[in-house]
Amino acid sequence: MSSTFTLADLKRILLEGAGADDGIDLDGDILDLDFESLGYESLALLETGGRIEREYAIALDDDVFTDNRTPRTLIAAVNDLLSSTATAA
Repeated sequence: MSSTFTLADLKRILLEGAGADDGIDLDGDILDLDFESLGYESLALLETGGRIEREYAIALDDDVFTDNRTPRTLIAAVNDLLSSTATAA
């Protein structure tokens, strides 16, 4: 397990949990696109959050995807949580 959550990690988890809609290129510049425009609805994001929690041994707030609607802000939020968890340990 890495102590940093990256775009590559997010893409892998999204694909493992929910796949990708036809016509959506996760290899493109997706950092500032909202998850809905990438084809990920609330159920897919719930699954993604669960996978992030299990893989990184963290607990995400219930509103993490409401507050962080793009990959860039979600990655930052997860990394903030990882660094605060590492600091507290």
